[in-house]
Amino acid sequence: MADIIAETDRLILRTIDEGDALEQDRVLNTPRVMARLGGVKELHEIEAKHATSRALYAQEGFSFLFMIEKATGELVGHCGIKRVDHPLAKNQGDHEVGWLVREDRWRRGYAEEAMRAVLDWAFGRVCAPHVVALTSELNVGSWKLMEKLGMMRRKDLDFEDPAFPPEDRTTILYSLTKEQWENAR
Repeated sequence: MADIIAETDRLILRTIDEGDALEQDRVLNTPRVMARLGGVKELHEIEAKHATSRALYAQEGFSFLFMIEKATGELVGHCGIKRVDHPLAKNQGDHEVGWLVREDRWRRGYAEEAMRAVLDWAFGRVCAPHVVALTSELNVGSWKLMEKLGMMRRKDLDFEDPAFPPEDRTTILYSLTKEQWENAR
């Protein structure tokens, strides 16, 4: 059974439950939504990520979450915290935050609303000293939200990922400390 981690004005953020992969595949796994994230995934890849997320939550008390729209009860995205685990990243093990919103809910402020709650969770109950966020250099909407949240660009942590197409190979990082988050609020 899923745990509710946070509620915002419009969203319930809950843990990912067994059996949620089909809904994520149906709602979030589209060419436009996944364009800067390596493309559409196979169902078994989503299931594996969900298993990892559930294990991380059981082990460390944080993970990625489903964003459920209160007004409709529908899945509108996912967001949360994990450990940086990319083999090319220079900051393995840091707390990494991220988000994804379904296409028909873009430009409604859901990502910002959810991430404000996730950052409160990261710096509150999770006790992260700092968080990072990774994105493609071309994912302008993503890094603009990072900046809106008070995150600072960390060019020293950028890396090239040959698994992505040439235009998306540069992975850029932003970071935010607990103190910066508290001062920005």
